[in-house]
Amino acid sequence: MSKAFLVLETGEVYSGKWNCGIDRAGEVVFNTSHSGYEEIATDPSYFSQIVVMTAPMQGNYGADESCWESNRLWIEGFVALQIQDSARDRAWLKRLSDHQIPMVTELDTRDLVLRLRSGGTPWGALVQAQDVVQAQKKATGLIAEKKKLDKDWVYLTSRKQKEVRRGNFLGGPRVAVLDFGAKENILRELQRFCSELIIYPSRAGSSEVLSGNPDFVMLTNGPGDPADVQVAPETIREMIGKKPIFGICMGHQILSLALGAKTYKLKFGHRGANHPIKDDLLGQIYVTSQNHGYAVDPKTLPKDVHVTQTNLNDGTVAGFYNESQRYLGIQYHPEACPGPHEALNLFKFFIEKVL
Repeated sequence: MSKAFLVLETGEVYSGKWNCGIDRAGEVVFNTSHSGYEEIATDPSYFSQIVVMTAPMQGNYGADESCWESNRLWIEGFVALQIQDSARDRAWLKRLSDHQIPMVTELDTRDLVLRLRSGGTPWGALVQAQDVVQAQKKATGLIAEKKKLDKDWVYLTSRKQKEVRRGNFLGGPRVAVLDFGAKENILRELQRFCSELIIYPSRAGSSEVLSGNPDFVMLTNGPGDPADVQVAPETIREMIGKKPIFGICMGHQILSLALGAKTYKLKFGHRGANHPIKDDLLGQIYVTSQNHGYAVDPKTLPKDVHVTQTNLNDGTVAGFYNESQRYLGIQYHPEACPGPHEALNLFKFFIEKVL
C-alpha cells in the first residue's frame, strides 16, 4: 500500500496519511487561521502553494460555495493534523477530492511549521510512494516541472478580458479595478460603495484604464513575487497623481514598485487571520487577515510617503499613504474573508477622504 509523503526540496521528508487527490508540487507555506479553509483554498493568492494549517482540525463546518473567493481552488495541496471525515460530514474532504487536491493528515504539523519558521518556505511535493527513496525521486521531478511556470503569477491568475459589474450604490463612484488575482470579497466590498466596477486584466495599459474615466483605481491582491509582475508597475506609475489609487496586498506591493521602492521576500511570510496591526489612519490597533510572502522596504519609499500601518508581530510595513497624490497601500486584507472585520472601515476612509 502506498504511503503519503511531503518532500521538501531542502531534503526533509514528512510522512502521513493520504486522504485524496493526485501528486502535486508547490511552495510549502503555513496558515495560522482557525477557520476559513474554503476562502483560503479559493483565494488566487495561494496559487502554486501547498498550505499547511496550524489549527489541528479542519473541515468541521462543512463546505459552501457561497463563501468562495473565486470560481476554483488554487492551492496545490492541503495539510492538516486531522480532517472531518465522518458520517456526519465529509463535505470539505469531498470538495478537495473532486478537484484532485492532495490532502494529507496525521503528519507532524508542529515539527513541519517549526521547520518553515526557522528555515523559510521551500518548494515541496505531496506524493504517494512505497518508501522515502521513491517519494524523493517522484518529488524531484514534480518540483522541477512546477518551477518551469511563468514567474508572473499575477498574469496567470488574472482574468484575460475586461468585465463590468454594477454596484449596489447607484450614487457612488465608478471604480477601475486592476485584477492581480482578485478575491471576490474585494469586489463585493467595492460594490457596496460604488455604482460601477470596470475590472481589467493585470497587463492593461494606463490609457485603457483612464479612458473609462473612473473616479478611482483599485489594485487587488494576487500571488507571487511582485518583482516578477510585468506591465502593471508602469501602468500604475503613469496613473499616480491623475487618479486616486487604493492597493491591497499585491496591489500595495506593485504600487510601491511604481513609486520606485523595493520589495523583499519574508522568511516565512504572513498567512493567517490573527495578525495584529497598528493603524495610524483609523487610530486603532486591530487583528487582520493576511496572506503574503513579500514586504515593502520602508527605506526605499519616497520621502513624501508616510508609513501609516505597522505589523506588530515583526514591525514590517503594513500600509502607506500619500494625501496630496491620493494613494493608499494596505499590505493585509481589509475585506477579510476569512475575518476578522475591523479593517473594513479602510474602504470607507479611502472613498470619503480622496473623492
